[in-house]
This record gives sequence, structure tokens and C-alpha cells, in this order.
Amino acid sequence: MKPKWLGLAFMPSSALATTTNQIDLATTFGSLLFVIAFIFFIAWLLKRMRVPTLMNQKGLSVVRQLPVGTKERLMIVQAGDEQFLVGVTAHSINMLSKLEKPLTQEELETSPFSGQLSQLLKKNDKTKASH
Repeated sequence: MKPKWLGLAFMPSSALATTTNQIDLATTFGSLLFVIAFIFFIAWLLKRMRVPTLMNQKGLSVVRQLPVGTKERLMIVQAGDEQFLVGVTAHSINMLSKLEKPLTQEELETSPFSGQLSQLLKKNDKTKASH
């Protein structure tokens, strides 16, 4: 049995060049498909992880968020020195309340968002009842 490379040595040069070109073309095409698939995978992964945009957003930030459905969530947004409770759905964004006393960094680190939210809603109900 002859080694495969020995068979290539006895092929006519035009057939060898055609075979080599086909292999190079297939390798290039396969690499291109792999790179395109990899780009789509990374884009899907970043979307799935909800990575924030890399733009510099001075003075505006999401302090906390709580998902309340598949595409709905409650957020505390900080704009300058003020904080707002905002409801976000797939179709709209609504300001629910302005926080009279912004949450401090200590409060954000120690208590869970759901507890803070229930306290805010109770305060909001009390202020509406008194008016």
C-alpha cells in the first residue's frame, strides 16, 4: 500500500493544482462561515446578558431593577441627584413616583430591592390618602 502523499507526487500538475485550490477554497469558506456564526453567537450572548451600552451616560443611571414579568420590570433611575421609580414594559416607560428621599449606597447594599419597593409603595399610598 502506497502512502497518500506518494499518490499526489504522481498526479499531473494541473490536477494537483485543482485539488489544492479546491481545498484552499473549502478551507477559506469554512473559516468564513465559522467567523460569521461566532459573531452572531456573541451578539446573541450579549443581548441575552443585557450588557449595558458602552456609551458614556453622565448623570443618568439605573440604580436597581426588579423583573415583574417576561418583559416588564420596575426600576429606580437616578437623574442627577433625584431618583425615580419607573415601570418599563415592551411598549412603554412610565414614571410611577419620584422618590422624596433618594436611596443611599448603604441602603442599596444591605436591603433587597423588593423590600425597598414595598416600603416605597406604602409611603406613596399614605401620601395619596392624605391628599
